[in-house]
Amino acid sequence: MSEHVPTLEAAREPAVRGGPTARARFWSARRVPAAVAAAALLAGSGLLLYDVIAVRSGRPGMRWRRELAEALAERPLGQVWVQVGAGLVVALGLWLVVLAVTPGLRALLPMRGEGQVRAGLHRGAAAMVLRERAMEVPGVQAARVRVGRGRVTVRAVAHFRELDDVREDVGEAMRVGVSDLGLAREPSIAVKVERG
Repeated sequence: MSEHVPTLEAAREPAVRGGPTARARFWSARRVPAAVAAAALLAGSGLLLYDVIAVRSGRPGMRWRRELAEALAERPLGQVWVQVGAGLVVALGLWLVVLAVTPGLRALLPMRGEGQVRAGLHRGAAAMVLRERAMEVPGVQAARVRVGRGRVTVRAVAHFRELDDVREDVGEAMRVGVSDLGLAREPSIAVKVERG
C-alpha cells in the first residue's frame, strides 16, 4: 500500500490561522522579529523592575533614568531629536503590527488539496515550469515568465510566424500550464510577444 508523502513545503508549513482551507495562504513563523521584540521587552521590563525595586527600598533610582526624566521635562516636544525618536518608535510599532497581521511567505503559492495536508509551490518553480511551456510553442525564441500572487506575466521573443499567432499559442500554453500547476487560486495571464 503506497503512502502519500507530503512535499517539503507542506511538511515545513507553519500553523495556519483559522484551520486548513484550500485557499488559505501560508503564515510565516517570523521567529527572528518575535525573538528580537521579546528580548527587547524582557530587557526593558527587567531594567525598569529593578529600578522600581531599588527606589522602593530607599536607594536612588538609576542615573540614566533620572537624567532622561529631567531632559524630557526640560526640553520642549518640538525639538528635532524628540520628534525623530518618537518617529522611530512609531515606525517600529507599525512594523511589528504589520508583521503580526500579514501572512508573509509571499513567495509560496497555495495549491489545491484535500484533508489536512497542504502543499505550496514556490513562485520561482512555477515560473520555470511555465517558461518551459512557453519555449515549446513553435516560433518562440526566448521567454521570460514572472509569477505573482494574482498574475502571470509572459514576455516572449518570436523569430518566425505571425506575432498574433504566437501570442495566441503562448496564451493557450500558459492557460493549460497554470491549470496543471494545481494552484488554489489560478492567476490571470498577460502575454506580450515581440519580434526577435
